[in-house]
Amino acid sequence: MNFAVEHIGLAARDTVALKDWYEEVLGAREVFNDGKSPPAFLLDIAGRLMIEIYPGDTSVDATGNNKLAGWRHLAVRVDSIESARAELTRRGVIFDESNKPAGGGGQVLFFTDCEGNLLHLVERSEGPMLDRQHHEGAARSAPPWQRVSGPPHAPRRL
Repeated sequence: MNFAVEHIGLAARDTVALKDWYEEVLGAREVFNDGKSPPAFLLDIAGRLMIEIYPGDTSVDATGNNKLAGWRHLAVRVDSIESARAELTRRGVIFDESNKPAGGGGQVLFFTDCEGNLLHLVERSEGPMLDRQHHEGAARSAPPWQRVSGPPHAPRRL
């Protein structure tokens, strides 16, 4: 049996504003809108992963706390953190922290979306800690600062 991640779900206080943020800042593309009020969306991120944005009914102040139990952040793989930082800064992203070492090698840089959800850029070089072939390859349609070289990975068998 094959298992592959299709999408992650993200409950939002304002689904339209959050959808717009992901489209404008990360180049996401809307692939589904349920037409309800408030609407729910499926967004494609560079042909690799979809994000489902749907109405939330509860929120907490600690949304951006990386130590809060549960799913905590979306990691966005880039060739160059500095190039990606410059591009995202032009798109209105504010970076409050400096680069940090990444688990498994490389470096990360954290930021938040317009609702305080945590994301980070991750730049990795080849090394023994990670099998790079499972992490390489963004869709050819991704912006240059978001692309990595190599073929897209296939679903892993469990």
